[in-house]
Amino acid sequence: MADFAQVAVLAGGKSRRMGTDKSFVLLNGKPLLQHVIERVSELQVPIMLIANEREKYAAFGLPIFSDIIPNAGSLGGVYTALQQSSAKHTRTLCVACDMPFLNPTLLRFLIDQSSEYDVVVPSIEGTAQGLHAVYSPSCLPIMKQQIEGGDLTIQHIFQRVKTRFVGEDILRTFDPDLRSFVNLNTPTDLESIIT
Repeated sequence: MADFAQVAVLAGGKSRRMGTDKSFVLLNGKPLLQHVIERVSELQVPIMLIANEREKYAAFGLPIFSDIIPNAGSLGGVYTALQQSSAKHTRTLCVACDMPFLNPTLLRFLIDQSSEYDVVVPSIEGTAQGLHAVYSPSCLPIMKQQIEGGDLTIQHIFQRVKTRFVGEDILRTFDPDLRSFVNLNTPTDLESIIT
């Protein structure tokens, strides 16, 4: 396991489609965020939360950082996470708070691939999974430039830095059904998991 990594769980979204804060929606009696934290804890690396309402998340007992650049969406959350990375932790795995089935073995693989890249990102059906990816602080200047230019699309970063895209053939060796990429955005998504 790479000893230069840390994890950032992005929990600062608006949760408009869920209608309530996704982090605290219950799945099998536990908040979604708790499921995510338990999965990434298996990596045995430092974990931080990126969230703007710090008091709501204090009970999780993790360092919490608010967005450095307000209203910059998920890209702003990744930017904040990288800004908080230390000299020791030169790679940050960024995941979303609504992905309760993360696969620690796959996450370990992504981290282990990251030493020679600015980003290591899974790609499913041609779509890069930017909130299931490993980033280097070398991305920061380009991210800041993109945010200041009003482009908040994470995927646009990948064409501008040294990126390793991990395709479905490799992903499925760790996660045959790609279950770790299920994210619960709406009550219907949640209901489909429970039933």
